[in-house]
Amino acid sequence: MILDCRGRVVVTGMGKSGHIGGKIAATLASTGTPAFFMHPAEASHGDLGMITSEDVVIALSNSGESDEIINILPAIRRIGARILSITGSESSTLSRESEVHLSAAVSHEACPLGLAPTASTTAALALGDALALCVLDLREFTAEDFARSHPGGSLGRRLLVRIKDVMRTGNAVPWVNEQATVQDAITQISSKGMGFTAIVDPQHHPIGIFTDGDLRRLFMQGKSNTQTAITSVMNTHPRLLGTQQMAVDAVNLMEQYKINGFLAVDEQQQLIGAFNMHDLLKAKVV
Repeated sequence: MILDCRGRVVVTGMGKSGHIGGKIAATLASTGTPAFFMHPAEASHGDLGMITSEDVVIALSNSGESDEIINILPAIRRIGARILSITGSESSTLSRESEVHLSAAVSHEACPLGLAPTASTTAALALGDALALCVLDLREFTAEDFARSHPGGSLGRRLLVRIKDVMRTGNAVPWVNEQATVQDAITQISSKGMGFTAIVDPQHHPIGIFTDGDLRRLFMQGKSNTQTAITSVMNTHPRLLGTQQMAVDAVNLMEQYKINGFLAVDEQQQLIGAFNMHDLLKAKVV
């Protein structure tokens, strides 16, 4: 029923069932099924206008006799929306008046007085979550789909942010040509503040990288001539990433290779960007 729904899933419930219904609506919405919660008491005072003939209504009531819900069933039926109920009584008015009924019946409440909705609300919540996850599975909903509805969360950032979103471009990219010296490289490293500089050929293809760590190692080896050709001391195997790759991939590679930055290239393998761990931290990918 939910998979065939062309509209939205409208979840309703009174009291504690309403709190559970709100969570079910939120779970459905975040897993690929447009859904929202409608308070049944407000529904008869105008909020029924939220419902269309293409919607599915999920109504929750442990007793299945909540007046606020029973009273709006005729109106929902006139609108043409389909009704699915979750109750603790298969013989209740709500279950009988629903197109589909799911039983969340429990033998007794966890409350020692047997009064406060506890076990029954837990059962209804578990059933609602199971329903949402079955729909998720049938929709072939992916982690990336989930991230799109959670752009403000850590998962959203990790799965949606790409290299092009975090890299520095234009004059902020540190690079020198093949004729540069170690002094030229030091100037780029210092002025651009990224801890490294790329070395490019005449076509602007990266052919090497030189880092502040490489500089320290040169001095430790007694090689302090800053007029040395950069091509003789650079790392000739720079690690390159495409702009469409996920930023989280760069984090994993940094950890794997114990490096602090990457060069970004376009489809022609020309240098167009650079980024380091600080850029990833700023974008909250890490």
